[in-house]
Amino acid sequence: MTPWLQAADTPLASTHDVALLDLDGTLYVGADAVPGAAGLLAAARSAGLRVAYVTNNASSTPRDVAGRLASLGFPAAPDDVTTSAQAAARVLADRLPTGSRVLAVGGPGLTEALAAVGLTPVGTAAEQPAAVVQGWYPDLSWRLLAEGAYALAAGLPWVATNTDLTLPTPGGTAPGNGSFVALLAGVVGRRPDAVAGKPGPDVLLQSASRTGAVRPLVVGDRLDTDIEGAHAAGLPSLLVLTGVSSRADLLAARPEHRPTFVASDLRGLLEPHRRPEPAADGGWQCAGWRASIGADGSLQLTGSGRPDDGLRASCAAAWTAADRGVRVEPADLTVTDQG
Repeated sequence: MTPWLQAADTPLASTHDVALLDLDGTLYVGADAVPGAAGLLAAARSAGLRVAYVTNNASSTPRDVAGRLASLGFPAAPDDVTTSAQAAARVLADRLPTGSRVLAVGGPGLTEALAAVGLTPVGTAAEQPAAVVQGWYPDLSWRLLAEGAYALAAGLPWVATNTDLTLPTPGGTAPGNGSFVALLAGVVGRRPDAVAGKPGPDVLLQSASRTGAVRPLVVGDRLDTDIEGAHAAGLPSLLVLTGVSSRADLLAARPEHRPTFVASDLRGLLEPHRRPEPAADGGWQCAGWRASIGADGSLQLTGSGRPDDGLRASCAAAWTAADRGVRVEPADLTVTDQG
């Protein structure tokens, strides 16, 4: 049985103590905050929800991330931030002697994270590193990628901060760290030995531990990183549709990509969540909406009410059909209140 969307009779901000928030696509895209996100998160904090920021972006230090968040209206201190660079550095610190040299194929966020755990970042294979770590950096050069290839060809351990193939930007979808990891993998003929960021559990569990969370909730915009990472960490999740993953992606999601809760935006932290229920005629209903999958695999949605309830009914219908082997033809569904 697939994981199902769950019910929450009271707002998530009052049933969870800490939100482990993704950044790109959840709070901001490029230089701009997601519209309304700062006010919605402030309201969730006023309701008692503590927040921690968890990012797969390894290019910036926690101090820089906190400063950027604060400038966009999201109060943050460096200790509130956990980056995939920090998670990767911790993975290596657990495996290598203190002071070991590590070739950092990335930027300041990566080198500072290595130094913070007692490792020595270097920039060339000639400095005889004990391992290679790779993280996204907007000014990553061919020369540094080449140094990574030289070191990896010698068989050194390889840790990637994350393997996101893409990154949302105001101009469109751009290459993420996973694209550069794939480039080096093609050169050296192997994949990284470990991935520290989402969809692995390390970065989420580190953040939960640092905040002392008892009932954490993972909040993000990507099914293949945030939601899969939440599954890997054994944590509940909220998907918001303000970034990479679309409604069509959600309807077509595999079990490991299916969130516990779903909402159009961070308003989902402030509202109860209805759970879809089976309808008498074989479809699925949620509040005033009814969804079913036609013989041709198309989604049929009727009703009125809160659009997010229609989306939840649609997820239940699509996922049930897919789990029964029915080929579902997802559409980029836009649900509006028809009442």
